[in-house]
Amino acid sequence: MEWLSAENVVAVGTAVLGIVASAGMVWYERRVPRRKRIGYRVQMDNPIGDDVRSGRANRRLGLFDEAPVMADATLVLLRVENDGSIGIDRDDYTSPEPHGLTAVFADRTIRGVSVTQPTDSDHLMDHFTAARGFGYEGNTLRIPRVPLNRGEHFKLLVLLSGGDVGSEIRLIGGIREGEVHPNRSATPDDKPPLFSRASRLITIMLTVCVVTLAALVVVRDDTPPPIGCEKGTLRVIGSTAFAPVLREAARKYEGDCGGSAITVDPHGSTAGVRELDALGRAKRKGSPAVVALSDGPKPSDMPELRENRVAVSVFALVLNDDVGLKNLSTADVRRLYRGQVTNWRQLGGPDLPVHLVSRDANSGTRQVFQRRVLGRGEIANSSVDCVHKDDVTAPVIRCELDSTDQVLAQVAGLPGAIGYSELNLAASAKGLRVLDLDGDAPSVDAIEHGRSAYPYREIEYSYTYGRPPADSLASSFLTYLARGNGQDVIRTHGHIPCWTPEGMRLCA
Repeated sequence: MEWLSAENVVAVGTAVLGIVASAGMVWYERRVPRRKRIGYRVQMDNPIGDDVRSGRANRRLGLFDEAPVMADATLVLLRVENDGSIGIDRDDYTSPEPHGLTAVFADRTIRGVSVTQPTDSDHLMDHFTAARGFGYEGNTLRIPRVPLNRGEHFKLLVLLSGGDVGSEIRLIGGIREGEVHPNRSATPDDKPPLFSRASRLITIMLTVCVVTLAALVVVRDDTPPPIGCEKGTLRVIGSTAFAPVLREAARKYEGDCGGSAITVDPHGSTAGVRELDALGRAKRKGSPAVVALSDGPKPSDMPELRENRVAVSVFALVLNDDVGLKNLSTADVRRLYRGQVTNWRQLGGPDLPVHLVSRDANSGTRQVFQRRVLGRGEIANSSVDCVHKDDVTAPVIRCELDSTDQVLAQVAGLPGAIGYSELNLAASAKGLRVLDLDGDAPSVDAIEHGRSAYPYREIEYSYTYGRPPADSLASSFLTYLARGNGQDVIRTHGHIPCWTPEGMRLCA
C-alpha cells in the first residue's frame, strides 16, 4: 500500500505516542469563548537526559553526548487550539506570508518538528506541507493556515538545542475579527519536573521518532509534490457558474506541477457536455484531453460520458435594489416566470414593470432553476436588449444572456429587473440583492449542516469521455479538484466539496 511508507509509519507512531504522553501531562482550563480566537499553550518544555554530578561539576549525560550541538537538547509540546465560539477558515489568517502563524523559540534552535492531532481531526494533517508554508529555520517555526472548527486543536512536538528550559515561546500572527493569545501553561510550576521512568521512556521514544522522521525527510531528495502531477495539456469547458473555481484550481495545479497547461473555456453546462460528447465520438479511440463541468447531470443521450461528483453549488434569485423586496414565495416566483405578474406592485413592491433577465438554453444555472424552483420552463424570449419589448403580444419583457456576469450587470443596472446566479458571485455584486425563497435564505453553511431546505442548489458534475488513463492530466486534475488541494479552492468560492463528510451526504 502507498500509505505504508517509512515516513507515514513513523508519523503515525509519533502522533499516537504524543497523544498518550500529553493526556497524562495537561488538562484543559476553562476559556471564555469569543467570536474568533486561537489560543496556544506550552504543555511540555523539558530537557532530554539526566543531570549527574561528578565532583564539583554539574553536567548532563543524555542522548546526545556524542553530538555537541545537541548536548543541551529540549523537547517542547506546543498546543494550538480554536477556543472561540465559531470556526476559523484559511482566509481568516491576516498574515501577508503564505503561512498563517509563526512560533518563535527565544535563544533556542529548532532541530525537528512533529505534528499530532486528535484521531477525529486527521484531516488537519493535509495542511502541514511545505507548499503551504510549513517549515522552520533557526528559532522560527512557520505554521500553515490550518482551518479549525470550534474546539479543534493540533500539537507541535519540537526538538530544540541551545538556550534554557522555560525560555520565552511566542506565537505571532493575526486573525480577522479575532485574536491569537496565550492560554495558561499546563506545567504545574516554573521548574522542570523530575522524569519518572515511564516519562523518560516516552520522551526517548518520541525523540527517536522525531529524529528518525526528520532524517528520512532530509535524506530523501525525490519528495513528490502533494498530488500525483502529470504533464501535458488539458481543456476544461462547461459551467460558467463554476468557472472561478476552475480558473483558480488550474492556476494552482500548474504552479504545483511543472509542465502542465490547463485552459479554462466555459460556455455553459449543456454546451460543454455536448461538445465533449462530439469530440469523443470524433476521436473514436481513447479519451480527448477535455473535461466538462455541468450544473446538474448530463442528458440521458450521452452514455459514454463518465461522471464524477465534485461539489454542491448554491444559486440565488437576484433583484434590482430599486424593487426593495427581500423575500418571495415559490408560488410568486412561478407566477413571475409564467408572465402572470407584470408589475412589482402586484407583489407589494413599487410601481415598476417586471423585467426577467434569464440565461440562454445552454446554461446549467437556468436548467437548475427550472428544475428545482419553477418545475417547468420559462415563458418565451421577448427582448434582445432586456429593455424594449420586441414581441408586443408578450405579457412581460424577458431576455436571455450568455453568462452569469452579464446577468448580474444587467439586473444591477435595470430598475425592475430580476434574474438568477451562482450565490457567491451574486453576494459580491453591487446594485442588487439576493432574495430569500419562502423565508429561507440561500446559506451554504446552513445547507452544509442540514439546517436548511433551500431548493435552488445542485450537484456540480465533472465529465470525461470514457475513462481517461490514470496517468493522464485529466485524471490527475480531477483528483486534485475533488479530493486534493482543490477542495480548499471549492470552499473558498462558496461551494461545498463532495469529498467531505457533510458533502458526501449532500452529493449522495
